[in-house]
Amino acid sequence: MIYNNRIAIVTGASGGIGGAVARKLCEDGFDTVLHYNSSEDSVRTLENELKQKGYRVMTAKADVSKSSEVNDMIEYIAKNFGSPYLLVNNAGIAQQKLFTFITDEDWNKMIGVNLTGVFNMSRAVMPFMVHRKQGVIINIASMWGEVGASCEVHYSASKSGVIGMTKALAKEVAPSGIRVNCVSPGAVDTEMMSSFSAEDIAALCEEIPLGRLGKPEEVAYAVSFLASDRASYITGQTLSVCGGMTI
Repeated sequence: MIYNNRIAIVTGASGGIGGAVARKLCEDGFDTVLHYNSSEDSVRTLENELKQKGYRVMTAKADVSKSSEVNDMIEYIAKNFGSPYLLVNNAGIAQQKLFTFITDEDWNKMIGVNLTGVFNMSRAVMPFMVHRKQGVIINIASMWGEVGASCEVHYSASKSGVIGMTKALAKEVAPSGIRVNCVSPGAVDTEMMSSFSAEDIAALCEEIPLGRLGKPEEVAYAVSFLASDRASYITGQTLSVCGGMTI
């Protein structure tokens, strides 16, 4: 389905899932903002790739955990690129650590990026969507937000919060014609898996009903569907892309 003059913002577009989502949304016809915070080289490479294919894209920088930076970024996007129609809250961090070793700094950073970041971005785009009586927000959660992960308590808590926020916000903004949903990936073959050994990945795959890691593109397909008019009667839902891990 091809759209005209629909602006999408993908946070964390420099990562594996974020990049795949941005590519797919461009293919779908969205004019796409590629957000980043620290990985400028990666996002510039993606920007050049997409522009060479004829897509209309731009990059934008902000620390999503800081509302002032987010508000300035959204204002800049609206003035120079267009009013946001679609927001994909993909920016996130992960960490494996025993619960008793999690520091205040670890906790605050995890919640700040993964949960407060979703809040800051969603709040910043909401006036544009309410004014138009139309818009879509898709939050990238995690299967660990659904079932919890040992040694990832702060990560699991942040992603569970994203799922709860999605449900509550969906109820609140539905009368304004705005849909809010989650995509909840499982073990996906991205940079976040780089700390796992080949043996660890093999053992993990044995626990996955489909027997393999997911691909970033498979998460992007789910985002594409929920962003499309084919999902016009779907809101407040969590679509798990996890190979059956949460069955």
